[in-house]
Amino acid sequence: MAGHVYIMANKKRGTLHVGVTGDLSQRVYEHKTHAFPNSFTAKFNCTRLVWYEDHYDFRDAITREKSIKRWRREWKIELIETMNPEWNELYRGIGW
Repeated sequence: MAGHVYIMANKKRGTLHVGVTGDLSQRVYEHKTHAFPNSFTAKFNCTRLVWYEDHYDFRDAITREKSIKRWRREWKIELIETMNPEWNELYRGIGW
């Protein structure tokens, strides 16, 4: 099963959330709609998908997510800006 590691933000260089999922589109939609109102992303309004990485094996995605979560904040920002220097919204789901 494939997996995706992703980073959500509330604004450019704002609060960051690193996550892993098997269905990126569905998971981003859940963040955007605050499907889990008591979650970290809902509390800090992290609704902008600013970075993601696809993995063939879900176990590899989990390993990568755990690694990135241990990184310094500045390293995460560098990772985002390598792919998305303007911090544009990368989600192209219905209504966004």
